[in-house]
Amino acid sequence: MSHSSLPSHAAEQAKRKILVVEDDIQIAKVLRLELEHEGFEVEVCGDGASAIERALKGPDLIILDLLLPRIDGLEVCRRVRRHSSVPIIMLTAKDAVPDRITGLDTGANDYLAKPFSIDELLARIRVQLREREPGERVLDIKDLKLNRDTHEVWRAGRPISLTAKEFSLLEFLMMYPNKVHTRDEIFNSVWGSDFLGESNLIDVYIRYLRNKVDDAADEKLIQTVRGVGYALRA
Repeated sequence: MSHSSLPSHAAEQAKRKILVVEDDIQIAKVLRLELEHEGFEVEVCGDGASAIERALKGPDLIILDLLLPRIDGLEVCRRVRRHSSVPIIMLTAKDAVPDRITGLDTGANDYLAKPFSIDELLARIRVQLREREPGERVLDIKDLKLNRDTHEVWRAGRPISLTAKEFSLLEFLMMYPNKVHTRDEIFNSVWGSDFLGESNLIDVYIRYLRNKVDDAADEKLIQTVRGVGYALRA
């Protein structure tokens, strides 16, 4: 990988989260250092199963290697695409035209062959993130709208005041409409796996959200799937 000295885009990329899925420790280390230098928040994992789990946490972009242990990159891409439109850049040594076509057809937004220039990768990342703005920063399901930048929420044009954690929970549910999430999935994504809280914490916050989002509306969007978890119906 080659790297030239370019102006930092840290201010432009502040708060953006990138999930790097790469089992080569050295490449993963370089990517983390370069991306953090550019102002991104970076999470790294080295296998496909972990990648699918962490993709549920809502990164702004995924850099995905193809040749991964446990579950390969193509299958990771397929599974992520069932629930998310997050930009995916495939990064792999498999650079034949049929491989590129397969990757793009599977759901990748871009495809970059190894060895690669870090500056080219950064440019491609900026392109993908620009294409997501501003529309993807506003989640819109039926008459419920959520602005991820201003932390404002409306139902049928009526503003709704949420706490920070209520907002994060609603944002998570709206990112994957119609998908049923277990309590463990919600807990790990919204509170973090190392948080020590009450066992009924999810149920309490779902009740808070329902009181604010659904109670005054004819159509109830937040649904309980008995014995499984919760979903937001689109």
